Amino acid sequence: MNKQRVTLNCDMGESFGIWPMGSDELVMPWVDMANIACGFHASDPHVMAKTVALAKHYNVKVGAHPGYQDLSGFGRRSIPHTAAQITEIVLYQVGALKAFCQYHDVPLHYVKPHGALYNDMMADEEVFRAIAEAVSVFALPLMILATTDNQRYLDIADIFDVPLLFEAFADRSYQEDGRLTPRSQVNAVYHNADDIYNQAMQIATYGCVTTVSGTRVLLEADTICVHGDNPESIALVQRLSQTLAK
Repeated sequence: MNKQRVTLNCDMGESFGIWPMGSDELVMPWVDMANIACGFHASDPHVMAKTVALAKHYNVKVGAHPGYQDLSGFGRRSIPHTAAQITEIVLYQVGALKAFCQYHDVPLHYVKPHGALYNDMMADEEVFRAIAEAVSVFALPLMILATTDNQRYLDIADIFDVPLLFEAFADRSYQEDGRLTPRSQVNAVYHNADDIYNQAMQIATYGCVTTVSGTRVLLEADTICVHGDNPESIALVQRLSQTLAK
């Protein structure tokens, strides 16, 4: 049996009011999955509706991208919540995007938390359980970071009957434990197009990534997160898409 092709996913719909962000119209044709912001860390009702419609036009799967309620910090600041509150903010945001999907007659395919909420989910089992509980209401898969210990998260998700999608990042450096280098550290984000392309292809072809110390770590990923917020990165996403399609 041939190995299923690794897909490309991209964070989208992050404009807000008169403030544009990203190049969704140029990136959408080259990705498989669009993680659409739900209004808490970015976006607004008009942007959400427009982005869902754009994904439908290009036959791209729509995913909800909920985060902490932190527009000024772009959802990258961890905000203390109880487990019940985390479940509720995820329910609220996914429910909103699901309504726009129904309006445009497209299915909602999965949920991928954003920023600090994503990081907290991977670091704190209570947060992970709270998010899994919310996602179970919609009977959708939850996208999380592929690590050297995927089984740990699969065991918890099984309690809530939530399938998991494991993702890796093309433009983020990795530590020896298979986790991302924190953004606060030097070289956490790659900017060179060849470095990003080579890491994405290493993940897609060999199921591993080279860490900041030069060692290789196995990563079983279903999808690779890419970004297209400038002309160079858009060209890179196109190049990756065309290579993976061969």
